This record gives sequence, C-alpha cells and structure tokens, in this order.
Amino acid sequence: MTDHTEPNAVVRICVGSAGDDARATAEAARAAADDVRVVDTGPTGVGGDAPLVLATRRGETTFYRGCGPERVTRVVEALEGGEVEPGDATVEHDAERRTLPVPEDGPLSVGRRRVLARCGWVDPVDAAAVDEWATDVAGDADANDANDAIELVRSVGLLGRGRGDATPDGPIATEWDAARETDGDPVLVVNANESDRRNETDRTLVEGDPVAVLDGALAVADLVGVEAEDIVVYLNEADALAGDRMRAAVDSLAEARDLDEEPQVVTGPDRYIAGEPTMALEALEGNDRLEARLRPPSPARHGLYGRPTLVHTPRTLAQVRELLLRPENFDAGDADPGTRLVTVTGDVDAPATVELSTGGSLSSVRDAVEFAGPLKMACVGGQFGGFTRTLEHTPSAPALAGAELGTEGVVELFDDSRCAVATAGGRSRFARDENCGRCVPCREGSKQLLNKLRGVYDGEFDDDGLRELTRVMRTTSTCAFGSSAARAITTAMDQFETEFRAHADGRCPSGACEEA
Repeated sequence: MTDHTEPNAVVRICVGSAGDDARATAEAARAAADDVRVVDTGPTGVGGDAPLVLATRRGETTFYRGCGPERVTRVVEALEGGEVEPGDATVEHDAERRTLPVPEDGPLSVGRRRVLARCGWVDPVDAAAVDEWATDVAGDADANDANDAIELVRSVGLLGRGRGDATPDGPIATEWDAARETDGDPVLVVNANESDRRNETDRTLVEGDPVAVLDGALAVADLVGVEAEDIVVYLNEADALAGDRMRAAVDSLAEARDLDEEPQVVTGPDRYIAGEPTMALEALEGNDRLEARLRPPSPARHGLYGRPTLVHTPRTLAQVRELLLRPENFDAGDADPGTRLVTVTGDVDAPATVELSTGGSLSSVRDAVEFAGPLKMACVGGQFGGFTRTLEHTPSAPALAGAELGTEGVVELFDDSRCAVATAGGRSRFARDENCGRCVPCREGSKQLLNKLRGVYDGEFDDDGLRELTRVMRTTSTCAFGSSAARAITTAMDQFETEFRAHADGRCPSGACEEA
C-alpha cells in the first residue's frame, strides 16, 4: 500500500446544526474520495471556521477554514496523490491521537479543550472508538469503590453547570446524597433542552460528543443506583441534529458496552421555561401547562412522578466524566474546580463556544471571535445575564455571582451602537411574555418592571422604585426566572445610570432609540 492510502489519511468535516455549508462540503469530499477516508465529525464550537475541514496524514493535521465544496475536492485529490494542500494551520501530533490537535493560535487555541477535546475530531456516534470510559470507574466498582468515587466528587467540590441543572453553581454531590437517601427507584434526567440560541454550550457537546455525555450519565447512574433505562435524555424538539446524533449514540453505546437496557431519548417544547429543571420534569410528565415547582423538596427527593430525580446538564455530566478519568485536572482548593464552557456571541461575525479555566479571565474570549468593537458592554449569563463594562472577571461561579453576572454559559459582546436601556428593556419584555405565571413576584413583577422601563422614555426614571421591585423579584420568585430577570435590569442601571437619565431627558446617547 502506498503512503497516500495508509489508514491515517483521513479528511474530517466538522458538521453541526448550523452547518448547511458543511454538509455540502462533506458530500463533495465523499464524491472525490477513493482511498482517503472521509469522516463527518461534530462541531468544534468555533462558528467562524465553518465549514472547517481537517486533513490528517502521517501524524500531521492541516486545518482548512471556510472550506467549501471546490476547495475540499482539491484537498481530497491532493491526499489521494500523496500530497497535502496548503491550509490555514498545520499541527504535528501522535498518529494515534484521539482528541482534536489544537493550533498554537487562532480561536481553537482559546482556553483549554478538556470536555471539548473530542468535539470536531471523532465520529460523534461511534462508541466503539472510545478507549477510556468513566463507567469503568463507576460501573465495575463495588460499594466501597462507589463511595470512594462519590467522595472524590464531594471532596473536589464539583459544581453544577448551567441553568438547566438542579444544582446550578452548587455542589452536585449534595443532590446525589439526597437521592441515595430517599426511598424509591431514582431517575437521572440529562437536561439538554436549551431554547436560548445565544447558548451553544450543551448543543455543542450533544452534537459533537454525545457518547461522552452518555458515558458521564451512565457513570453517575452507577454511582447513585439509577438503572440505564431510567436515564432520560431530554432534548429540545427543535434540535433535530442533536436528537438524531443522541439516538444513534445511544444505540452505538448499548452495543459497545453490551447494555441490557438503553437510556431513553425524548424531546420537549422549544420554550425557554422548558429548560428550567422542575418545568423540565413537568414537560416529561406530559403536562400541557408548565409551571415551576416549589423547592424544597428538591427533585432529588421528589422529582419525576414523585421519584428521587437527579437533573444535570450535559456540561455537568461532561465535567463528572473528566473528573473520574483525570482527577489531576481538578484542584479541590479552587472555588469552582474544572472548566466552564462559554458561548461568545453578540455583535460578532460568528459565535464561538470555548472552554475556559475557572481561574482565568473572561477577557480571553475576545480572541475566539471577530469583534470590531469598541466594546461598550457585555452581557454575561445569557437571556437574563448581568451587564458589565469590562471582561476582567474570573469565569468561576462564585466570582461571577459576586459581580452580579450570570453563569449560564454566554458572553455577549456589544459595540457602541447598542443602547443599554433598550437592550435591558428587551429582556424585560421577554420576562413578561415568557414567564410560567405561577408566582406573583415574577408574573406581576415582570409586568411592572416593563412599565417602569417604558416610563423612562416618558421622562420618569424611578430609580428607587425599580430597585425595590427588582429586589422583591430577586428574593421571592419561585424559580430563577424571576430573580435572574431582575439581574439584567439592576446591572444595566448600575453600569449605565447616565443613559437611563438621558432617556428620561428625551435623548438616547447611542442614537438607537427613536422614542427617546
């Protein structure tokens, strides 16, 4: 066999839900290939690279950004002839490498790719290719070893990730203990229902490495005593590719691990509230009207159909998997051990999902996207994140909470054409229209909040009234919807009080508001 037909002559096409161009590129690559293997992988998370093609030959991978059908045909034909088409970056690596080789610079070099390590490199639904399993740490353990594994998670202090987790920014081992102590057969819900299109973190994991997410889920299930058939992967009904890949990954994993029973994959409404943990349970129970449940009791004590239920996002389960396999990457002395996934979006050419060390700085996200700027403000935390003038914040949960910013996994960058009052007002309008309606502080508070913001345009900036209203919403709402909706307004007022007062005087400093 000649050099160009050796097994490691591979062309990888990174295909995600936003990648119609990538699908056309993949079809062109397959049409041109004879001796070169073409593999559809999941997204790397960097939207500006799409369509991204990786050509690997003899332990060397060349990256082709924005690679359309014509260019990929040249790439494949060059490989067929034993040559490599010049690309945008080239990385040398071990020929047996199982994770994405990262260029020294560019968007992919931002942060640390640990839970994202396989995204963009592996066939996302090929469980047989996985050479390390968190389930080996948990599934083959006796009771003492299982307790040791749980103690590891407890001693490290691993926190939940994302608003869809029942313990966002809290120690997940606490919920595990509660579920183990509660009578009844426990359930594990993998909550991947995210309707906020700003946030691509969980979607990137589910599309790029669903097998790893399932491995983390099975490991947690083994530690807590959940049967495989009682693992429920809950997806957004609008995420067709994520659903297809997760179902295929379940089948592949069941075969590779010889499972007697398989996790279930179901979909829920494409609504923001459907991702809240207790409303996710309402959706899974088939209720037409979604309302937040009172807590306590937590889902770990009274969850799906009254059974003890753990609700974790893919991001949380990916962190659990990484901890069980590589505990040396986690420092129990950190306030928030591990890494955090963040989607960088806003006034950027294309969004990017990156993985940041919790001891680093949010400012590094600027290197992951094309942003002309200048940076006027950022919204950290998604739909109801907090506004800030600077990115000099540590991306750990305690640090972000202390700065009144959100940890939902989104950083939006806004230039000076944006109006702080209008941007905050749009989020307040969303809160009024999309809340579940169960509790008065959120249902009525969001209406009053929007009315008071409209009053600013009519010449009345009721600073004290707005702050008291947001205080009530923040401290008395049933779920995080109301409290986080209040955060968007208070931080906007704190950072841009002069803009609020200017609007009350009839002018918009950014020139974006016709009403002002």
